[in-house]
Amino acid sequence: MSTEPETTENAEPGTPGTEVTPAGGAEEADTGQAPGTESGDGDAGEMSEAEGGDAGAGGSDGDAGQVSAAEGGDTGSEPGTGGGDAGVGQVSEAEAELRAQQVERERIEQRKAEKKAPIESGTRLRGKAADLLAAVRAVESGEKPAATVFEEPRPAPRRPAPEPERRPQPVAPEPVAASAAPAPETVQAVRQVLGEGGAPEALAPQVAAALGERAAEQLRADPWQLLRVVGVRPEQADGFARALLGTGCGPDDERRGRALTGWLLEQAALAGHTALEMPALLAALAQRGVPEPDAAVQGAIAEGEALVFQDALEEEAGTAARSDEDGAEEDEERPVRVLVGLERYALAEESLADGLARLVNSAPKQDGSAADWERAAAAAQGSTADLIRAVAGQGLVLHTGGEASLAEPAALLNAARSLGLRAWAATHGPIGRNRFAALLGQAGRSAGEAADPSRQPGAAGGPAGEAADASRQPGAAGGDAPGRPAADAPDISVPVATVSGLLAGLEGPGRDADGALDLDLLVVLDAPQLDVETAALLTESMPDGARLVLAGDPAVLWSVGPGRVFADLLAARICPQVASRRPDPGPLGELVSGIGVGELNKVEAPGKELVIVPVRDAGEAVHRAVQLVVDSVPRAIGVPAEETQVITPGHGGAVGTRVLNAALKERLNPGPGRFGGFDPGDRIVHSPVPGRAMPGRVVTADAEGLHLSCEGETVVVPKERVEQSVRHGWALTAHQAVGSRWPAVVVVLPGDAAQALSRPWVYTAFGRADRHLSVVHGVEQALPRAVAEVPAKPRTTRLPVLLAPQVSGA
Repeated sequence: MSTEPETTENAEPGTPGTEVTPAGGAEEADTGQAPGTESGDGDAGEMSEAEGGDAGAGGSDGDAGQVSAAEGGDTGSEPGTGGGDAGVGQVSEAEAELRAQQVERERIEQRKAEKKAPIESGTRLRGKAADLLAAVRAVESGEKPAATVFEEPRPAPRRPAPEPERRPQPVAPEPVAASAAPAPETVQAVRQVLGEGGAPEALAPQVAAALGERAAEQLRADPWQLLRVVGVRPEQADGFARALLGTGCGPDDERRGRALTGWLLEQAALAGHTALEMPALLAALAQRGVPEPDAAVQGAIAEGEALVFQDALEEEAGTAARSDEDGAEEDEERPVRVLVGLERYALAEESLADGLARLVNSAPKQDGSAADWERAAAAAQGSTADLIRAVAGQGLVLHTGGEASLAEPAALLNAARSLGLRAWAATHGPIGRNRFAALLGQAGRSAGEAADPSRQPGAAGGPAGEAADASRQPGAAGGDAPGRPAADAPDISVPVATVSGLLAGLEGPGRDADGALDLDLLVVLDAPQLDVETAALLTESMPDGARLVLAGDPAVLWSVGPGRVFADLLAARICPQVASRRPDPGPLGELVSGIGVGELNKVEAPGKELVIVPVRDAGEAVHRAVQLVVDSVPRAIGVPAEETQVITPGHGGAVGTRVLNAALKERLNPGPGRFGGFDPGDRIVHSPVPGRAMPGRVVTADAEGLHLSCEGETVVVPKERVEQSVRHGWALTAHQAVGSRWPAVVVVLPGDAAQALSRPWVYTAFGRADRHLSVVHGVEQALPRAVAEVPAKPRTTRLPVLLAPQVSGA
């Protein structure tokens, strides 16, 4: 039985009945194998000053600096998660981070005990979910006070104004007992059951970690529980069940129906949905041979393995008007849609809606007078002034724009800190963090530091006392994160962190005595990358009276995890939205802006900012991509190979990341790969958890594991985790590259990748280049067709419905 993830080629991810790359699988869906031969032709086109691009690929000239509708093309696999395999049952840096986040989730649940509205779902939950629901309802009914139920003292009120020199020390996450790997006897018992059923015994640690101490008993009683292991497919679980149960099982077995219901909901979550409409779920179960799909879903709901929701649909304007006029339809039931989802995402979405409503409905603290805010806005220009004015009076603000628009959140952050606010920014990844830190320093210097330095705590370039205290800003954009080399660390006075580091307590201002983030303003960049669980943690961690700004480019690929938080908020219009009026400059900015509105325009690129390299087959595409990175771009553009990034649609296939990375390693850092396939100097991407990609380089390896340098941070990956969480990184997928930018980018569009192309994918891939973009183009008309006709795949979420009744006066 193989657990290799299936591809989603020619199937819409998340559509019930199709299979998608598991979240822990570290891969986007593989491109299909395309017939192609390795190009033995050593004649690689060169970007000479006269040519402007590779010419002679297949006898056609490379049209330097132009992407026309005639030069479209075809690309073949579906980008997927772009994260690394999260190992099961192994103690690692990633698990330590996840456990720290779990502690914060528990704090959040305790704080939510005082909420008024009960969770209207899961009436037959069992275990922890049932206990939590009973406790919340006991508090609401007055049977028990919150402190009695959760045994936590009432939090002390927050201080009315920030006093940096007397701030309490950040509260470190509570120590969590190291979750030991499954007991050897448990693993051995599971291994025996797997052997009896003909399943790979190597799955035993994962099964034991997923099912717990009684894993062997549970697996023997319900063989379809094997579907809870990442990568196992229904037909494999069916074969395992037949081997164990013999004639005692069949397609109508209720255990099979329940397990398939949960598996389909997991697959939908991997594709970005937080829930599925009931008809779609029933149809998918029928496709899987479940004779009574409705009974299977009801069984899963009864066992607490899924939750069901009834969300009222919006009435048409005319119908609503008639109802208001005569009241005749007051007693009629409104149409509803029935949704089914997994508990973890349902509760996260409800928690997110609560947190957002709290920010929208509460007035922010009066840090700085209205006149001070107005003076800061007046000193700015255009949409920057609009952003400062919006943040002055609102707890939640959305900001949209491209790369150039980042200057506006930078100006906002500097202005807020000049008014005495504890203001921080958080980015999706370390490359974005370091880029924004540099931009923040430039914005501060361009403002002239006219304000009194004593009123600029931690401002970039300002001599504030608290900013220099690294012990009070753990890991802040290069502060005292464990193991980070001081020589490579950014200035600790720059208040920028990554979202994951902020939530885990490894970066940022830390937490106050209430467990909330110790800040007054948080600007979250790359907001489209927030999934519902991360967004829920962020909003619930915001202290009362603080301001939250979500900023990002709505045209890029959505988050790897479930939900479309930023897009849902933009559509809900529950808070001020400020659209930047700063266009991205130059030919690349013009090209990407056109793609964002569905147009693949021909642009003039006199400085070779854009080069098209036509190719005929997969072998030639690999040959040209390597030549561009190793020779043409460094020689003609002046960008060295280590600052050039290759982006391709998928990991597999004839021109996927695996093939490209192997070819680039051979040219740029050949070696035996004696450290689990890696050598010192190899360019890598580290994925500690699914959905996070940290580019870096291999430093060395020893008994502790593989030592990496990721944007100035030292990371040690244990030997047993290397295969799941580290990849070579000369070539990435667009999902892995989102949130980062490089001086030069080579986008490879092989002929077998047409099914993967969409407007957001092309926009994201092309938009990663700062100075130069080369397009290795073998897809002909599929490229302009994707830009014009293929928007982002829809995702089913409940956030807009949950927000509507909670936000007053929006």
